[in-house]
Amino acid sequence: MNYQETLKIYDELVSKCPRFERKGKTMPYTSANGHMFSQLNKDGEIGIRFSKEVQEQYLKAFQTTHFKSYGATMRGYVLIPETMLSDLDILAKYLNESYDYVMTLEPK
Repeated sequence: MNYQETLKIYDELVSKCPRFERKGKTMPYTSANGHMFSQLNKDGEIGIRFSKEVQEQYLKAFQTTHFKSYGATMRGYVLIPETMLSDLDILAKYLNESYDYVMTLEPK
């Protein structure tokens, strides 16, 4: 899947979550309370941030790895496998879960 296709999916995904909106022109992301919690990297991969416990659980459940952006491993982020991109309702649940998590963090 190329960047443009994934960007379209990412925009559609974020639009299913009315509590926040997509930001960033060249690097699409979502943030709340000063904390970024999802991102689309230049390779067209989506990463979603979770708490440490949930992250470990999802790395196994999704059979995936940590998300990387511009060559750096993003701490707390799980790479969403391409196979999961077809079910936006389930992904919206994970993205909302991530939003709820960052809302528990100290505002930046």
